[in-house]
Amino acid sequence: MPRLIGVCALVLTLFAPPLAAQVPAGAPVRIIVPFPGGVADALARQLGAVLSGLLGQPLLVENRPGASGQIGIQELMRSPADGRTLFMGHIGTHAVNPHLFAKLSYDPDRDLVPVTLLAAVPNLLVVHPSVPARDVRELVALARAKPGGLSYASPGNGTSGHLAGELFKSLAGTDIVHVPYKGAAPAMQDLIGGQVQLMFDTFVQSYSQAKAGKLRALAVTSLRRQASAPEVPTMDESGFPGWETGPWFGLFVRAGTPEAAVRRLHVQSARALGAPEVLERLVAQGMDVIGSGPAEFAAFIRAESNRWGKLVRSLGIRAE
Repeated sequence: MPRLIGVCALVLTLFAPPLAAQVPAGAPVRIIVPFPGGVADALARQLGAVLSGLLGQPLLVENRPGASGQIGIQELMRSPADGRTLFMGHIGTHAVNPHLFAKLSYDPDRDLVPVTLLAAVPNLLVVHPSVPARDVRELVALARAKPGGLSYASPGNGTSGHLAGELFKSLAGTDIVHVPYKGAAPAMQDLIGGQVQLMFDTFVQSYSQAKAGKLRALAVTSLRRQASAPEVPTMDESGFPGWETGPWFGLFVRAGTPEAAVRRLHVQSARALGAPEVLERLVAQGMDVIGSGPAEFAAFIRAESNRWGKLVRSLGIRAE
């Protein structure tokens, strides 16, 4: 997780001088979100409420789910390269899909321009209360005793929840069935309903369900325990040394967007992240707020692509 880089980038950006270049006035600015009902959607709406005022334009959040983010990217590519249409990308669309799909409808390096890395959040390993496991070690023992008898949900192929589940299976030597969904919301609904037994879900969404007694939290995927959930151990503490996984989220525009517009979108997005009403809420939800610039974001994506590409290839994961 890019904690220190993110803090420095956010602070520097907040004090950056104003730019003369403006996002073109007229039609509203859109943020296309490929995974509705989850962290990406909530982040876009919380950010957008402040960003709209900073840009001086209406801002609309538009859900375009499907094909592991490809439907949303196709909508972005049909839009003018004028800075008025943004895409909420994440670990799946930019660090995993290129290794997961034999053929993609987009090239993340050629077709999209990074604007800013907004935030990162850990996963939380949660199980349905009917699962007779009180911690990760008991879950591993249960899965080994019942090969193929447990299933885990994910928001879709190539998401952080999918990769965490496959990594867990590999390291634990277990056979657990993957059940991909079209987004986090339906996956969570079936987990709460008992149709699937476990899930590596974002901390933001799953911990509230655990506190309500609808799920049982077994471990968080950050290296340190979360301040808002000190009773939940880390995967590292639970027998998986060095485990650190979780999704990150950032804004992109299509290639050809003027550099001045990209820079202004970055500056104003980082200022929106630093607004107290946004920053406090995101931190309370377990997010690492970042706000890094386009060049830093591009370097981060390359590192993440190398990291997760090795995992995808080593485990032989392919898009279904």
